Amino acid sequence: MASLLLRNTHCLLKPGDADIMLWTSLKKGDRDALGKLFSVYYPLLIKYGNKLCADHELLEDCIQDLFADIWQSKAGSEVGSVKAYLFKALKYKVFKKQRNRLHKDHTAELPDEMTFEISHETFLVEEQENKERVRKVIDALNQLPNRQREVIYLKIFHELSYEEVSDIMNINYQVCRNLMSQAIKTLRKIVVIISAFAFIPIS
Repeated sequence: MASLLLRNTHCLLKPGDADIMLWTSLKKGDRDALGKLFSVYYPLLIKYGNKLCADHELLEDCIQDLFADIWQSKAGSEVGSVKAYLFKALKYKVFKKQRNRLHKDHTAELPDEMTFEISHETFLVEEQENKERVRKVIDALNQLPNRQREVIYLKIFHELSYEEVSDIMNINYQVCRNLMSQAIKTLRKIVVIISAFAFIPIS
């Protein structure tokens, strides 16, 4: 009876609720919950991180450090969105490690913001004939400024809310909406056939 109730409760959970339950268990010292969150989010963090950083070893280190920090600071504050929290924390770690490396190289110029690249792997193409169309979409996306590309990626491909995206990017809500609006307007100018895209976005 109890197991049936648990299954029924799980079915009624809204997207993200299961993550919050795991997060709550983690904060109580449940190692299994940490492992489950890692299993769920590792692929997503790799995909997001690859758009921020070309150094796979550095990215792997940042993800490992992130989950180690989460475990060590179990008494930390609660979060409203686990995905947004992890994306934001990973972005901060990657940026910090990159700046530290560049700082040691006195000939390198420290960047003001991170480069954000969208690649062919972002899309799952259904048919061979759509590959050229996808290539044009990618080219168009990569003509956008970094912040507009990131807003598009987080909002459309990860289906995050404007509140979550603004939190990850450390900008206010209205700036986030403005960036999205500007990005869509620019894309419509670059790609006339934007309404006929035949691809499936994947997270």
